[in-house]
Amino acid sequence: MKQPKKVYVCSECDYQSAKWMGRCPSCNAWNSFTEETYTQISEPASRTADARRRTMTPEGEREKAMRFRDITTPDYMRLDTGIGELNRVLGGGLVTGSVVLLAGEPGIGKSTLLMQLCGRLGDTSTILYVSGEESKGQLKLRSERLGADGEKLFILTEVNIHAVVAEYEKIKPDVVIVDSIQTMYSDLSSSMQGSVTQVRECASVLIGKAKTDGAAVIIVGHVNKEGGIAGPKVLEHMVDAVLSFEGERRQSHRIIRAIKNRYGSTNEIGVFEMTDKGLEEVENPSAMLLEGRPVGISGSCAVCTLEGTRPLIAEIQALVTPTNSNSPRRTADGIDYNRMYLLLAVLEKRLGLRFSSCDVFLNVIGGLRIDDPAADAAIALALISSMRDIPVPPDVIAMGELGLSGEFRAVSGIEQRVEESSRLGFTKIAVPKRTVLKKDLPDGVELIRMGGIYDAVRLLAKPETAARSAAGMNRR
Repeated sequence: MKQPKKVYVCSECDYQSAKWMGRCPSCNAWNSFTEETYTQISEPASRTADARRRTMTPEGEREKAMRFRDITTPDYMRLDTGIGELNRVLGGGLVTGSVVLLAGEPGIGKSTLLMQLCGRLGDTSTILYVSGEESKGQLKLRSERLGADGEKLFILTEVNIHAVVAEYEKIKPDVVIVDSIQTMYSDLSSSMQGSVTQVRECASVLIGKAKTDGAAVIIVGHVNKEGGIAGPKVLEHMVDAVLSFEGERRQSHRIIRAIKNRYGSTNEIGVFEMTDKGLEEVENPSAMLLEGRPVGISGSCAVCTLEGTRPLIAEIQALVTPTNSNSPRRTADGIDYNRMYLLLAVLEKRLGLRFSSCDVFLNVIGGLRIDDPAADAAIALALISSMRDIPVPPDVIAMGELGLSGEFRAVSGIEQRVEESSRLGFTKIAVPKRTVLKKDLPDGVELIRMGGIYDAVRLLAKPETAARSAAGMNRR
């Protein structure tokens, strides 16, 4: 028998090297190499044997090319999870034969959500819940607290993937939940449990079962200290959908976002609230995000963003304070850091506001992260409002992309944004000048068209100083 072979594998990109290196030459990650041991009699030998068998396969049994027009569309069935927000993110439900990877920070609520899913599906579909982190007694306590006690729900506390497959063959479940993939290991590899090799091998076994037997598989994945999904990057390519569970553990709001979805859109999000009875769906997230909004305080402005087909109204807060430091502080929570710097440069250049001598803090209330360019107008108004200490009127909401010349550009989905804004009680909706509405405005709602940043400032200025401020800016 040959001696075991040792190799160093990058945990970020799965690059292999014969010796340890401080920096990966493939993905440039530092200190990402871990030692893996391969047994010569298992993986390489089996792959060689499989390749030899495929070569010797009779010609009549080989896969043949088909004319594309002759291929029929497979009739995929979707399972209604009973959780509307989860159905929205998945594209209408859980697809049979698909593999979903659910990742999130520790304690964010992944296991709670999956146990609630078992409670909704446990009476109609056979579910095999595999846990490598908790005992059966702990799972029973959680299920009783969440009311998840389905007749067809089976619990298995096992970390050997081959033992899991053996139980799978006996039960033949419709849905398989593995919590988590980092706790599973395969006898075919002698590497450590949770290593890149073990995660890849165990995931391949589960994906193979899903594709051949038609069972829907949900895999729970851990995240690393940088916030990415732990394990090899190829894991995200192997599965059909990748869901990210976001939120702060100190806050009650949770958001599920689809990073990848072969059977639906990747722009949809699901909003939940963590309670003592588990995760509850939030049907009106805009009202939740605006709850407790201060009135008459500078540095606050509302914006309507689009997450897929769902309009969300969020509150953006800014705090601008003078500083004597040579390096003013810049902090952005929920907003892209580089985008904040770009907007500060535009405002300082076009309006002459001295942000370079001030500390700037930006925050999106509710733990929401906004990547929509339409939030530029609200961010700019919040910054100017805090700088001048003049509040934005509470009935004003702004949306528009700010260009480097200080102009506002049109944004998509304006009808949905205007409708959601009027529903939440905003009567003055500031939009880019070239915005075209295909629907009539609701009664009592005024559309304020902004050609550039100068028009936005007029929303803040007091009546007696409006003309003087506009004239001063035009001189600049």
